[in-house]
Amino acid sequence: MNRLDNKVCLVTGAASGLGKRIAEVYAANGGKVVVADLQLEAAEAVAAAIRESGRDAFAVAMDVSDEVQVVDGVAKAIARYGRIDVLVSNAGIQIINAVTDLSFADWKKMLAIHLDGAFLTTRECMRDMQARGQGGAIIYMGSVHSHLASKLKAPYVTAKHGLLGLCRAVAKEGGAHGIRANVICPGFVRTPLVERQIPEQAKELGISEDDVVKNVMLKDTVDGEFTTVDDVANVALTLAAFESNALTGQSLVVSHGWYMQ
Repeated sequence: MNRLDNKVCLVTGAASGLGKRIAEVYAANGGKVVVADLQLEAAEAVAAAIRESGRDAFAVAMDVSDEVQVVDGVAKAIARYGRIDVLVSNAGIQIINAVTDLSFADWKKMLAIHLDGAFLTTRECMRDMQARGQGGAIIYMGSVHSHLASKLKAPYVTAKHGLLGLCRAVAKEGGAHGIRANVICPGFVRTPLVERQIPEQAKELGISEDDVVKNVMLKDTVDGEFTTVDDVANVALTLAAFESNALTGQSLVVSHGWYMQ
């Protein structure tokens, strides 16, 4: 039996990067995957590729900071598959700037996508999980920046720290219903999000792009290696498939030793 045999898994930000790989791994392990993303066309392409591999997937448009879109997207997923068993709150963006140069609009945008989005998707999926009484798994995509801070990333660091609090509150409220909540905290993964950061940080810090990689991003890892999308997806699979409240309210750091708890 596949580890996620027929579990319905909604993954946000699933048209690219970490979300896409998590969706693929979930599908390969028997999950029915709802590919949710701001870019519907790209989400549909991911879902189509999963279906072509003989698995089950369905795409929905979802701006996670928009309550109407979240409510509608989750409702469409439930209409399609009957339930939500796993939520991966992964959608996110990055804005690089010093606190003194950061606009209030950018600050609010970052918190809206990372925190409002996590809350809204959690609320809608948790309502379904509680109503059915069969438990579920909620997984937040945090970061090493859920535990540490870096220059030029104040709203990102703030939001990722905030996910720890949301996760722990959800774990407390969900425990009686068999709903587990955990945070995955990756180190630097060479996704399009990180690729854009390299030249941005080089410009802001006045150093070369190679120096950003070696002396900023990877300097504290044990092996000088980026975390991979497969590293993160495999941890997401473990958390989705785990069947008891023994593992809830936790943050799992996947960072090649950059941060050790």
